[in-house]
Amino acid sequence: MAFWDKLWQGRAAPFDAIGAASAITLTRRRPTVSLTKQGAATGHLRVNLSWRMRTSDFDASSRGGGGGLLRHPFTLFKPEVVQAHTQGMVNVDLDLGCLYELADGSKGVVQPLGDHLGSTNEKPYVKLSGDDRFGSGTGETIYVNLDNHAEIKRLLFFVYIYDQTPAFDRTQAMVTLHPSVGPRVEIALDERAPQARSCAVFLLENIKGELIVRREVKFVYGFQSDVDRLYGWGLQWGRGYKTRT
Repeated sequence: MAFWDKLWQGRAAPFDAIGAASAITLTRRRPTVSLTKQGAATGHLRVNLSWRMRTSDFDASSRGGGGGLLRHPFTLFKPEVVQAHTQGMVNVDLDLGCLYELADGSKGVVQPLGDHLGSTNEKPYVKLSGDDRFGSGTGETIYVNLDNHAEIKRLLFFVYIYDQTPAFDRTQAMVTLHPSVGPRVEIALDERAPQARSCAVFLLENIKGELIVRREVKFVYGFQSDVDRLYGWGLQWGRGYKTRT
């Protein structure tokens, strides 16, 4: 018995070594986390958007053999949901943006439209790294310089569909916060809103010197101006376009 105990302990050790706090998932029941209390209120916060199209049930049944078609013969006639990772396929172009309000009252937006890319070395201390058109593995990333968090009042991160058919319900979109230290924070855009074109994902607020992340995941059936009105930012908006490459 002692031999088996030792063998079990030896096998269990690698699993015990995995950090249980490697990720924090924000949900409706647990919508907030304090970066300050996590010791992550300094350095560069990396906010990443990644997504992929949901594969069809028909593909899954095909991989598993013909049994699925025998049990559900009409699935043969269901339209297939394509994966959207390459330029040759139908895809949804998700963009990551950030509305900012600083302590001095200045407001604005960081987003691909209009090349409002921002800066981490000067105001607004928020910078978009680039525009991912096809949902690659790296996705889109915005950096926030938290060394200047005293000058930040609130940041609202949002995702919108630039063109193509509204299809949030077909994407498996995830926004992940990577602080300079401590566990990453994950927010899934997993609520059904098939006709929505935008989603307010989370707020980062400076509340009496404490940086609080609050999950929002509020879908909007319009564009950035509608997200603005929902949260009272008060910016002036016009129709924008992206240069096709």
